[in-house]
Amino acid sequence: MKLNVKAFALTCALVWGIGLFLLTWWIIAFDGATGEITFIERLYRGYSISLIGSIIGLAWALIDGLIGGAIFAWLYNFIS
Repeated sequence: MKLNVKAFALTCALVWGIGLFLLTWWIIAFDGATGEITFIERLYRGYSISLIGSIIGLAWALIDGLIGGAIFAWLYNFIS
């Protein structure tokens, strides 16, 4: 069985992007921004625990998930 590379990449992009967006809002709602630099802030330029930062993180995560999902699906199809 082969994976549809475009569909899998789009699915990974949406799951990772929306997941990071919701996680950011979860942190804002319950913990608040502490001012400490998080691991994601080191990876995604412009991301922070804030309204604007969640939107920037969403954009970065969509791109990251799209590329990662496409590579994974292509490798899966290649190996199988």
